[in-house]
Amino acid sequence: MTQQNTSAVKELFNHIWNNYLEVTPSALKIHDLLSTGDDLINDHVAYRTFNMAKVNMNKLADHLIALGYKECGEYHFEAKKLYAKHYEHSDSTLPKVFISELLVEKFPQAIQDIIAKMVDAVDANATNKSSFLYSGTHWQVSYDDYQTLLAESEYAAWMAAWGYRANHFTVSINHLENFDDIESVNTAVKNGGFSLNTSGGEIKGDKTVMLEQSSTIADKAEVAFTDQTVLIPSCFYEFAKRYPLANGKLYTGFVAASADKIFESTNAS
Repeated sequence: MTQQNTSAVKELFNHIWNNYLEVTPSALKIHDLLSTGDDLINDHVAYRTFNMAKVNMNKLADHLIALGYKECGEYHFEAKKLYAKHYEHSDSTLPKVFISELLVEKFPQAIQDIIAKMVDAVDANATNKSSFLYSGTHWQVSYDDYQTLLAESEYAAWMAAWGYRANHFTVSINHLENFDDIESVNTAVKNGGFSLNTSGGEIKGDKTVMLEQSSTIADKAEVAFTDQTVLIPSCFYEFAKRYPLANGKLYTGFVAASADKIFESTNAS
């Protein structure tokens, strides 16, 4: 991997991070709370999309693969009607990327119609640029449509409101200088005045699955729908502690049962 490619990856994630901070101001405060300077490494960044040809997982992943990322694992979320893959770079200090897509055909026709209208509004040329990964929404939806989606899929409603931006960034606890375990990170975050996602417990996973995760409850930010402007959940910050495999290398995959609960960090209730 050339130095040039690595710097291109870093530049891309810089744009993605700044775009994420626009609607997730708590992330910068937590970043400063946990970091001593250079010790904060992003374990992974997550994206949401729809399994429709114009905007599907592969369309997003193409931008990463062009920069040296490789497809590494796949995951199924039956209840939420989602499919996901994760991608890794040969430079382990660069964030892994977890991309999920909504299985649109598994939803009622009314939901499919709203999503199809949204995707139709996306300029196909826009998806060919890496800036698509921090481009936000390419459509306009009413608050009524948002509520209709929300009744069936929080994931779909989130996409309608926020579009193409990082759904969350994740702090690698393994790289922090002042924290060794997820419990102390959680305590520091709560003491800092931030709420954690307690769905499935504050800590998702354990040493037996080689990965422990926790996350904040999403910030709230205003979205201008076609008929009104509403304060709704935006994005969140996650924390991950990885454990070594028998060969001594850290586990780099994901645990579907844990990720299932992490998705709920953007739930309104």
